Amino acid sequence: MTLADTTVVPESTAADRAIRLAEAGAAWGERIAADPRSAQLTYRVSGEGSGSVATVVRAGKHRFIVDEPAALAGDDVGASPVEYALGALISCQVVVYRLYAQALGIQVDDIRVEAEGDLDARKLFGIDESVRPGFTGVRLHVTIDGPETEQRYAELKAAVDEHCPVLDLFANPTPIAVEVSKA
Repeated sequence: MTLADTTVVPESTAADRAIRLAEAGAAWGERIAADPRSAQLTYRVSGEGSGSVATVVRAGKHRFIVDEPAALAGDDVGASPVEYALGALISCQVVVYRLYAQALGIQVDDIRVEAEGDLDARKLFGIDESVRPGFTGVRLHVTIDGPETEQRYAELKAAVDEHCPVLDLFANPTPIAVEVSKA
């Protein structure tokens, strides 16, 4: 069982969602206008090894398990790290599509995003050092239900492509500093 099997996301009507998005946008706008430094956010997440190769991840009050299937030495008690990475991309897309649909006055009744990522496992296992260890390509398919024209949804896609933080993370290099210490 995964956590998603037991977690219930509260229902939200389009009107409720519009109010929440407008209020959040206005609040952030006011906060940043008052102090531009407040736009700089630092997210903190921690993880601890568990079982064979699983990780118990904590993000604020949330906890989830990341694992691998048996073929990759795991116990298959959670999605894999690369599946969570794709899930992060999908969920960020949903958030930013909703946010910019509201901002641009584009009606989105429902949204569904599917992702595929291609990974060559030879580098992971030290078989071929010339290949990349991460995704060599990622494809997203976004399906939007709503009354708008294709042109309006293309306008929305352009705004999302420009503003989605996790899409940016996938598409552009991000400096990463790794520090290892002995316990």
